[in-house]
Amino acid sequence: MKKLSKIVAFGMAGCMMASAFAGCSGGNQPASDAEGSKTDAKGGKVYYLNFKPEQDEKWQNLAKAYTEETGVKVEVVTAAEGTYEQTLTSEMDKKDAPTLFQVNGPVGLANWKDYCYNLADSDLYKQVKSDDFVLKEDGEVYGVAYVIETYGIIYNKTLLDKYFASDFATVKSAAEINSFDKLKTVATEIQANKDALGVDGAFTSAGMDASSDWRFKTHLANMPIYYEYKDKGISSTEAIEGKYLDNYKQIWDLYIDNATCDKTALASKTGTDAETEFKTGKAVFYQNGTWAYDACKYNGETGEGLKDEELGMLPIYIGVEGEKNQGLCTGSENYWCINKNASEEDIQATLDFVSWCVTSDKGTTALADDMGFVIPFQKAKAASNPLVAIADQYVSEGKTSVSWNFSSIPSETWKNGVGTALTQYAAGTGSWDSVVTAFVDGWKTEYAAAHQ
Repeated sequence: MKKLSKIVAFGMAGCMMASAFAGCSGGNQPASDAEGSKTDAKGGKVYYLNFKPEQDEKWQNLAKAYTEETGVKVEVVTAAEGTYEQTLTSEMDKKDAPTLFQVNGPVGLANWKDYCYNLADSDLYKQVKSDDFVLKEDGEVYGVAYVIETYGIIYNKTLLDKYFASDFATVKSAAEINSFDKLKTVATEIQANKDALGVDGAFTSAGMDASSDWRFKTHLANMPIYYEYKDKGISSTEAIEGKYLDNYKQIWDLYIDNATCDKTALASKTGTDAETEFKTGKAVFYQNGTWAYDACKYNGETGEGLKDEELGMLPIYIGVEGEKNQGLCTGSENYWCINKNASEEDIQATLDFVSWCVTSDKGTTALADDMGFVIPFQKAKAASNPLVAIADQYVSEGKTSVSWNFSSIPSETWKNGVGTALTQYAAGTGSWDSVVTAFVDGWKTEYAAAHQ
């Protein structure tokens, strides 16, 4: 595998982030002219291996609408939470392999580049607003981000306002929560007075099963990676130093010491547990992203969930100097790639489908309204998701968005090692030193293995 050489940036509303990836040539393209969409797709079909379980129903509906409109069969298969790479590996070995799949960025692309059709002449690439949203090298486009997302600490405004109005509250408004110290003060006071507030904890459970652990071994782990990269002015490294792992520890401790459950129970807690705790008012804070809106929004039939005006989001503060100017974590790990080994007809059918998704009224409406996506294409519609509006507000206030540097994590094995160490530390069967070892030594080992 070649050494990292090409810089790729991606961001939203002025937020730019850089990553690097190794390159090799494409090929095996179907016959087409400069427009990239002239091969006859008659008889072609689409098989999309979807990464997002929370959007499965929406993709099924969109696929059905496309088939009804065009007659082209679109099959959507959704991988279970935390199993996408494993599922993709299995499916690619089959005769009818996915024609449309995704990678999470440069590191993920390195594993699948030999399967990626060059999108440089495609309508999809022509529609993207900027090369900031593509995986590109030497004029060849291997992947295009189809959604830009944001995560942080989502909160229940009604419950937080109840805390602010209490006699025991030291902090009196959300605007005052602009540092780790302020966040810790609020969380610990809520936890100490949870009965008076009618909650089970300040934070939802930090579940560490496969449906939830990615929030901490990947998204939370991004924070110390981001600040180390920022200090060094880099976008990837063969050896992370772990300069900000003490900060990682204190935010993790805050989560697990002020939650809805005992920290020894985290190994069995799921993503659904956390989601339910939040939308039923059992917890004030919930680390997650804009994609969680659909699951947490108010449901008139069940009476569960939060109304749009009840949702807020804070940056993930970890106690770093100058963090009052920090915004939310914004980027993408969702890059569409088309399988160049599919038949010419299937490739063309897939090119037509993704183009329709990002240009047609029906497709862009589904992405914006049904899925709540911000998409980086010329005909994008504004998302109705209120969490997206909050993210935009931070940018307009001049806050610096945190880039998604976890796309440079060397392997899934590294993530799993960190996740196991975090779980054992929370349960009291492991030490924080084991987390540091998994983070630092594990990074060096996995990077070297991936770049032999």
